[in-house]
Amino acid sequence: MRRPLQAILFAAISLVAAVHTAAAHDIPSDVTVQMLIRPDGQHLQLLLRVPLAAMRDVDFPATPQGYLDIEQLAPQLPGVATVWLSDFLRVEENGERLPRGHVAATRISLPSDRSFTSFEAAMALVTSPRLPDSDNLFWNQVNFDVLLEYPIHSARSAFSIDPRFQHLAARVLTVVRFTSAGGIERDYALDGNPGLVPLDPGWFQAASRFVRLGFLHILDGTDHLLFLFCLVIPLRRFRPLLAVITAFTAAHSITLIGSAFGLAPNALWFPPLIETLIAASIVWMALENIVGAKVQHRWMIAFGFGLVHGFGFSFALRQTLQFAGSHLLLSLVSFNLGVELGQLMVLAILIPALYVLFRFVVEPRMGTIILSAFIAHTGWHWMADRAAELRRFHIDLPAINLALLALAMKWLTIAWVAAGISWLVVHYLRPRQTADAPGAARSES
Repeated sequence: MRRPLQAILFAAISLVAAVHTAAAHDIPSDVTVQMLIRPDGQHLQLLLRVPLAAMRDVDFPATPQGYLDIEQLAPQLPGVATVWLSDFLRVEENGERLPRGHVAATRISLPSDRSFTSFEAAMALVTSPRLPDSDNLFWNQVNFDVLLEYPIHSARSAFSIDPRFQHLAARVLTVVRFTSAGGIERDYALDGNPGLVPLDPGWFQAASRFVRLGFLHILDGTDHLLFLFCLVIPLRRFRPLLAVITAFTAAHSITLIGSAFGLAPNALWFPPLIETLIAASIVWMALENIVGAKVQHRWMIAFGFGLVHGFGFSFALRQTLQFAGSHLLLSLVSFNLGVELGQLMVLAILIPALYVLFRFVVEPRMGTIILSAFIAHTGWHWMADRAAELRRFHIDLPAINLALLALAMKWLTIAWVAAGISWLVVHYLRPRQTADAPGAARSES
């Protein structure tokens, strides 16, 4: 009886050990990498803090009591840092890739340690003597701190990093703080593998990045494209189309820039409210096309709804404005430019397509009704779904005070200026429009 019992007990212990070993090599679900960077003389110093549990396939030595044997682990840490971190980190100076970072120091630290709040404190920690084994720590409950050094030509060079740490976990967030030679600090929160990121971008780098972001955003924004489609279905001539697009552009530029400078509400209910209103704007414009409303005043509708769409554009910029550096206004203008370039490309395809459709396939009035009906159906479903999401939030009206009144006056002043500019453009175009198409009251077809 004893031998079968011993065999069963041994099998159970082996099974538990196997499960424990397998779990030790499982990929973590979430990992946050902390990175502090500072150029110093002829070296770029880069400090990293990563949970030790993210270093998989490493045989962590343990004491007889099961705790982490830090003394035996210490000689292995430089190799672990090279294989798991340094090999996956690309650093550039003035556009040229630097050689792989030299592992200058490594250390195990307590999870309660807060040294990585500043570069000086983190450097002092990483270069200090190792923790004693008497702390009785487990391998999956400590941090792994690393100091990497890169040879550079000048501390005032332009540096970029590409932290390809996605292999560490299912989701990796890399929090970066860069301190330039002039003492300027830049903070970044990089999700996954973000690609090459300039640490202190110049004006051209910021502008080119945000032009690209604006261009791709308008092409990826189905709701914005449908609204643009509704705007131009009855407007297929250049001058009235220019008036409407100018009003829409001026309006969304106001709210986009205002939001970036903190003039928009930051309540949780505000984004779903804006998304609901964007869907409602699509339904409104589609129904207006169906009933045959006059188009000479469409620029005013475009201006009003453009204010709403500008808030929607601003939501796409919340995570990317960190890449603007010291060029916030330039980046916002560049994003707007990218949006306009995307709109122009869409219009360059859309206007000829509508011309062919209404010339050879269907009568213009009937085609306008059919297309607008499909768009209204889609917009209605979006509006219903987004309104259901909005109802989950409790909307607290702001208290009426001097601060609120001052904010309202700022928005009204900016809106009036932009509306005036739009009116001047429309007023300039209107005589030509009337001369070209006398009596055209309901459609430009």
